[in-house]
Amino acid sequence: MIDAQRSPLLTDLYQLTMLEAYFQSRIEDTAVFEFFVRRLPEQRNFLVAAGLEQTLTFLQGLHFDQEELDWLAASGKFKPGFIDRLACLRFTGEVDAMAEGTVFFADEPILRVIAPMPEAQLVESRLVNLLHLQTLIASKAARCVLTAPDKQLVDFGMRRAHGAEAAMAAARASYLAGFAATATVLAEQRFGIPTVGTMAHSFVQAHDGEEEAFLNFARCHPDNAVLLIDTYDTLRGARRVVELAPRLAAEGIALRGVRIDSGDLGALSREVRKILDTGGCAALKIFLSGNLDEFRLDELVRAQTPADGFGIGTHLDVSEDAPSLDCVYKLQEYAGMPRRKRSSGKATWPGRKQVFRHLDGAGRLSRDVLGLLDEESPGQTLLHPVMRGGERLRAAPALAQSREYCAQQLATLPEPLRGLHPARTPYPVGVSDALAALASRVDAAFA
Repeated sequence: MIDAQRSPLLTDLYQLTMLEAYFQSRIEDTAVFEFFVRRLPEQRNFLVAAGLEQTLTFLQGLHFDQEELDWLAASGKFKPGFIDRLACLRFTGEVDAMAEGTVFFADEPILRVIAPMPEAQLVESRLVNLLHLQTLIASKAARCVLTAPDKQLVDFGMRRAHGAEAAMAAARASYLAGFAATATVLAEQRFGIPTVGTMAHSFVQAHDGEEEAFLNFARCHPDNAVLLIDTYDTLRGARRVVELAPRLAAEGIALRGVRIDSGDLGALSREVRKILDTGGCAALKIFLSGNLDEFRLDELVRAQTPADGFGIGTHLDVSEDAPSLDCVYKLQEYAGMPRRKRSSGKATWPGRKQVFRHLDGAGRLSRDVLGLLDEESPGQTLLHPVMRGGERLRAAPALAQSREYCAQQLATLPEPLRGLHPARTPYPVGVSDALAALASRVDAAFA
């Protein structure tokens, strides 16, 4: 069976029809493509680069296996000679990229592919697919982290993510951006992300009484008992926890906390906190979930809601307020000649580019300059070599290492960019004189 996550058939048909035309026309010189976001969504002041590791894995393993070749041949869409060429196709090119967790802005390439045109073209659809989703989710998760920096944030969104791969990508991207854990078990097995979980309302409903449900769950999970108290009456559930805590303590079981998943989370958590504190359960934590996102988090945090953690589900995993990015993978050079798209509203900057980042005296982001790769310019360079000759230059960094790097990146954001609403003055991204001059020359050459 064909593995969809690996298969080069997971692409748009026009990638293959162009590939056949490239081969037939002998358009096989070196091409340079760059992936970037044309403009930020309305509610975003910055984005966080993610998905590079899955992209490199895909490129390194690129090939058509016999089942895929047989299917293409049987489809009748392509000539036999083209199928033969595909049998030998591998990715042999170069990749430069921003490290995962890097904060970036519109028009800044986060990945560049340099390869023979057929190779560079074929991978477009899957690369956009991989980079788009994780960047989208990491960027939203980062907003949650900035809003509630001292709280435990957990990805709860698997069940409403758009498919299995999306659920795994969301767990990884949110952890990269600073979430503490996920509820998705496979994400711990695959990526080493801590998993946490409590109990469902159905567990309570399956018992004849709430007390019996709480006791059975605590006895089954004596080291990690967090009880869901809002199945029937949240405040009564909290009082029942207070009543049961000494009984369980006598059995050597220390409850860890309670979870509230419905109702007025702010008001209920304050009442529950009083009940727990006056009942001798001040050590128990309160965990909130239920239709949360960074905007609701902001309201709860500003109201000094006595919650220790939050489960963020649907709104995170589908990035509900900004469900897509205007991201593209565009040709910038072919056969040593810079190329530029000039379509209205979709013009690109030609050539191989670098992003030069400038910080102020406090170590905060000040401005970025988009320039040519080989020009001398002050500032930190953001794109670095990660693949040569189709092979990685180094082992993938541990996800925890990338997570720490992302935290460092978020710490450099100036205050206006940290908010949930558009900054009064967008972050400045300038264009170098050399790049502007090149664009003018390209325009004249292709007039």
